Amino acid sequence: MNRRQFASATAAALVTGPTASQHVDPALIGYFEQQLEGHYRADMFLGPHDLIGTVSAQYQLIDKLVRSAKGDVRRGLLRAGAAYAALVGWLYQDAGDLAAATFWRGVTQEIAVRSRDPHLIGYSLVNQAHVRTDLGDGHGVIDLCEAVLEGSDRLFPKVRIMAMQQQAHGASLVGDRAAVDRLIDTAGGLLPRVDDCLPWGNACRRTPGYLEVQRATCYGRLGLGREAEALWAQVLDGVPLAARRDRGVYLARRATVAAESRQPDHAVEIARSAVEIARETRSARMLRELGALERAMGPWHDAPVGRDLAEILAPVTEGS
Repeated sequence: MNRRQFASATAAALVTGPTASQHVDPALIGYFEQQLEGHYRADMFLGPHDLIGTVSAQYQLIDKLVRSAKGDVRRGLLRAGAAYAALVGWLYQDAGDLAAATFWRGVTQEIAVRSRDPHLIGYSLVNQAHVRTDLGDGHGVIDLCEAVLEGSDRLFPKVRIMAMQQQAHGASLVGDRAAVDRLIDTAGGLLPRVDDCLPWGNACRRTPGYLEVQRATCYGRLGLGREAEALWAQVLDGVPLAARRDRGVYLARRATVAAESRQPDHAVEIARSAVEIARETRSARMLRELGALERAMGPWHDAPVGRDLAEILAPVTEGS
């Protein structure tokens, strides 16, 4: 990323003040929370690129209002602002821009601390850990998640689940299968207790088979092809068509597992559907998974099945 691109990605969080004072109605907190849920749904359909500008602009408006708001209204807007910053960070991460994603994860943490909300502070650290996962830094992921989980009895079950599943990803990056299973199983025991009304961090309720998705992904990293394939077969049956971007990511991961299990024809069959979704959503995360598939199919590069895969991948790899 060059300096101009970085300035564009961070501009919404770096507005200099002071700004003109204005009345801030408490109803605005509910307005932004309702909008947030709509953005989450749109993200599943559209992928990141069409939403980054909209969500960044709304964060910028929240930041402006925070500078005028007082008392509980200000605290409520800070909580909303942290959730919006987290979503902007996720959108940049899904778009493959880890520099901008890291910046916005830092903004999330700052606003969460300013809100004095321990649940949001924990959530912001899990978001930081998610970036470390994409960077392949297993120990960094574990450090951040352990910080969330220390004395975590005071945190909502949802936040603890997020920290445990992310720590499982860290464990898979350092090759600790026992820790992966322990963390995912413990998080599963908390799922029935998720009953908060917070508008952010609801993937564990919104995504069917949420924890088994994490386990399957971790198993794939650990090279446990048979176990991962069985889980993907189970999970994909429950993923609604509306969750199009996520379904594409899961399909790409399943195809890679099939290739690593020496089932190249099965891998190519799965890849067809994943590529169609990748073309629509332009999710860099999905393209990264398809890149992993291409590497896993290396032994068949010159075979007919390898040429079939190259043809299938061409619409999303040409010019990249």
